[in-house]
Amino acid sequence: MKKKVILTGDRPTGKLHVGHYIGSLKNRVKLQNSGEYHPFIMIADTQALTDNARNPEKIRKSLIQVALDYLAVGIDPEISTVFIQSQIPALFELTAYYMDLVTVSRLERNPTVKAEIKQKGFNDSIPVGFLNYPVSQAADITAFKATLVPVGDDQEPMLEQAREIVRTFNRVYNRNVLVEPQGYFPEKGEGRLPGLDGNAKMSKSLNNAIYLSDDAKTVEQKVMSMYTDPQHIHVEDPGKVEGNTVFTYLDIFDPDKDKVAQLKEDYQKGGLGDVKIKRYLNTVLEKELAPIRERRAQYEQDTSVVYDMLIEGSKKANEVANQTLQEVRDAIGLNYFKR
Repeated sequence: MKKKVILTGDRPTGKLHVGHYIGSLKNRVKLQNSGEYHPFIMIADTQALTDNARNPEKIRKSLIQVALDYLAVGIDPEISTVFIQSQIPALFELTAYYMDLVTVSRLERNPTVKAEIKQKGFNDSIPVGFLNYPVSQAADITAFKATLVPVGDDQEPMLEQAREIVRTFNRVYNRNVLVEPQGYFPEKGEGRLPGLDGNAKMSKSLNNAIYLSDDAKTVEQKVMSMYTDPQHIHVEDPGKVEGNTVFTYLDIFDPDKDKVAQLKEDYQKGGLGDVKIKRYLNTVLEKELAPIRERRAQYEQDTSVVYDMLIEGSKKANEVANQTLQEVRDAIGLNYFKR
């Protein structure tokens, strides 16, 4: 049976954190190990340049860090093809063709783009590349004819944009060349992990994240600083669990749901202090993160192995993307000298 194709990835703008792990990485490993899929995992350095063009060193340094995080969580280069976006020329040509099928107003209406423009404070100074990145993302997905894209639930508008491009291309050129992708989302309630400060999203730019590479002491310090219920001043005070970051993390990371339910009940009644539940959460997180941290440390001892993985993966990705590009050029009628 032919394996289904997956395309997913991350921008190399820093090390990956537990929000990435819950939102996407964990699912990638699960799908990879199922034996039913061929995953292509992209380090999206070109996309990262859309808002970091004046700081390319940040991207260069982060690239190896993201690759280490992939290996640490269990991405297997023998099964998954891990590659670097900028090393696949076909992606840029596909983007150019797709741009002619999308209006500026449609890009401006994309909810994900609108939210990120606001977060980054671009106002009226939006880089063209940043506004266009949904089109670039569509090129990334369709180049590998991916049918499944594991993402956080906030990325659905981006996938819908890609599907629109696929439908438009196939209709305009009367060829069923491109494949419509579908999203693979985390279980309900696990798609977005709040930041340590209670912010709606854990983010590198907001400095409210626990990184997969953080050592045990750093994780403990961050957990102990977590936002809880500001009205829960004394141990005996009744506390709220809604919006309480510690309990949000416990709901996601602790497999002992009965234990979490009991802690919530005790906290709401009064008599359970923040320090105690934070120490318990730290224990839960350490069980999950310690093996990841150990694998990462092993790969860090010889990063040449990591670079070899990226070189080989980029070669494989190039072959697949070039095949799709030729099919696209045939559909448009651009292969003038084909014999």
